Amino acid sequence: MLDEISKTISLQVFTDGSVNPQLKVGYGAYLVVSDMSVSINLLKKMVKVKRFEQTNSTKLELQTVLWSLSEMIALANGRDITLTVHTDSQNIIGLLARRTRLEHSNYYSGKNKRLNNYELYQEFYQLTSKIKCEFVKVKGHKASHKKNEIDLLFSLVDRASRHALRENT
Repeated sequence: MLDEISKTISLQVFTDGSVNPQLKVGYGAYLVVSDMSVSINLLKKMVKVKRFEQTNSTKLELQTVLWSLSEMIALANGRDITLTVHTDSQNIIGLLARRTRLEHSNYYSGKNKRLNNYELYQEFYQLTSKIKCEFVKVKGHKASHKKNEIDLLFSLVDRASRHALRENT
């Protein structure tokens, strides 16, 4: 009997969010792409959107990434999956490099104040320990003629979260 060769599945994940700061309501969106040759029109239909309450822009970006990572871990179901997560959030991009310092300080600032969103940072580190992932910074809101393939895919989640916010607030 031949052993089944397990292959690592590589996925591109795009995340973004839009928030109404006065209402503290936001919408996060993410898109998972396994085949970069799939048409934009089909990918538009694959964007997932979720409402978050009592949030702000930093918190919403975290909540959206956590939601997408949780779903990817469930999807993996024990299989070897590698994620490349595309986000325009500088906070998300810097979190892995800040892990040791944040855990060492027990998520307190230099002024001995507990960091906002520290529970979300803890969850981020728990989830990223369970799955191979790399975070890539995307410059949002580029002019159309300057967008590459990644920018075009990112714009799908950007538009979906902004549209959901406009339609539902």
